[in-house]
Amino acid sequence: MSTIKAFFLLVFFSFSALILRSQTSVADTGKIELVQDYKIKDLVAKHVEVNAKSNLKGYRIKIHFGSDKTKAREIKAKFIAKFPDVPAYEKYDQPNFNIRVGDFRTKLEAYRFLKEVQPEFPSAFIVLDEIELPKLE
Repeated sequence: MSTIKAFFLLVFFSFSALILRSQTSVADTGKIELVQDYKIKDLVAKHVEVNAKSNLKGYRIKIHFGSDKTKAREIKAKFIAKFPDVPAYEKYDQPNFNIRVGDFRTKLEAYRFLKEVQPEFPSAFIVLDEIELPKLE
């Protein structure tokens, strides 16, 4: 029985020494070599191009819609005076002029702002829209 134990101990220590040697023989240069098919680079470039062209979906608050252009612009000016840091957008969808405000990525963000806006604009509601990303400084 002790001969078998000795044999297994000898095999175990041999493999352990081999594993330790293989781990310590690699020099730590701090560089990573990436080997990949050339088509992957083309696919990544195509992905970036497609995403640059596509519009980002998000949420805005619609504070007004109606056929009177003057009234729509008055409401937009009133909103800008009250909330100067929030962008306001005027869009004409025949036969109505729409005033939408904000650029929110999530519905929760839009809902929080809706609660701030509703005292001034009680008919305001959340809509799905193409939004603009905030400008980086």
